[in-house]
Amino acid sequence: MTVDERFLRYVAFETTSDENSESTPSTACQLPLADFLAEELKALGLEGVRRDEYGRVYAFLPAAPGCEDAVSIGFIAHMDTSPAVSGKDIKPRRIVCDGGDIALGNGVVTHLADFPFLASYAGQELIVTDGTTLLGADDKAGVAEIVSAMEYLLAHPEIRHGRIAVAFTPDEEVGRGPEHFDFAAFGAAYAYTVDGGTLGEIEYENFNAAAAKVTVHGVNIHPGSAKNKMKNAVLIATEFISLLPAAETPSHTEGYEGFYHASEIAGNETLVEIRYILRDHDADKLEARKAMLQRAAAFLNEKYGAGSIELAIRDQYRNMKEKILPVMYVIDRAKTAMEKAGITPHIVPIRGGTDGAQLSFQGLPCPNLSTGGENFHGVHEFVSVPAMHKMVEILVNIASL
Repeated sequence: MTVDERFLRYVAFETTSDENSESTPSTACQLPLADFLAEELKALGLEGVRRDEYGRVYAFLPAAPGCEDAVSIGFIAHMDTSPAVSGKDIKPRRIVCDGGDIALGNGVVTHLADFPFLASYAGQELIVTDGTTLLGADDKAGVAEIVSAMEYLLAHPEIRHGRIAVAFTPDEEVGRGPEHFDFAAFGAAYAYTVDGGTLGEIEYENFNAAAAKVTVHGVNIHPGSAKNKMKNAVLIATEFISLLPAAETPSHTEGYEGFYHASEIAGNETLVEIRYILRDHDADKLEARKAMLQRAAAFLNEKYGAGSIELAIRDQYRNMKEKILPVMYVIDRAKTAMEKAGITPHIVPIRGGTDGAQLSFQGLPCPNLSTGGENFHGVHEFVSVPAMHKMVEILVNIASL
């Protein structure tokens, strides 16, 4: 089975995670794919295959004869898809990109003017959506590439390699992928998440991340008699938003620039909740962003009365850079593998996070590799079929001694 055929089987499973759920995994719909993968890995011939009670799948490929003393390395990808856009009833289709606009269907068009990098995909076969859902390349492309690489190694016993650990996690999209991770069962000295974008990317710097919930308490009075009585939570919420730097949002930033992102707002005159994510590669700057929210809350509480604004901030993950710098041979191994496959590696910062960020701080150095996907978390998501095939080759090269 080819990697793209495998990918299309995986995207048929709905695996949307839920950031408001307290269960593990956060949604039961992730478990059927986990069970499917466990059975597939067993059928391929991997060992130690199991799906644990938390929905995580583990397996390993034993070292090739004579390579038993080699360091064990691992590959990790996540099964869930972002709750930002529906991941149910995905209807993928194959196209050959001409470098211009792509009509997805349902009146949705991926315009070259909005996504100029489309030109670089001219002549390539892409898998796209029908314009109503995301695709799931984030990160089912990574899952498919890892499984296909293991299949290749099993079919080529002449390739020398150490023990290769494999793990597939739920809930990465809601920041909970590494919860309950069984490091002993995984048994690798270091690993790579295969959860990136454009072919050739290697990432070992990610955002420091925090989430914030702003709760605005208002007083509702009939608008006909509201003068000097009503305290409209909707208007106070918009005032809170206006107190933050307007140019420090995702749509105005790039590279190492951090941001405030209002990801959700709901409510009425009496009660409004705003959800924020705060991101910055620099830890001190992230602390400054938290402080900015705190000052805005304090200002509005002084203006409208104590308790008008409740602010709750929680840390999510940290920049893995400090954990990778002491083991840069891990990055060198990935660079060499890409160059051997004829791909120029590009070291780029992640404007987000991966399971690897948290795993690195738990003792498993874990940088991130490309998948060949683009435009994650939206209806314009797509993945390059040639890039997926090339990533299988790169993973085999990484595994090889």
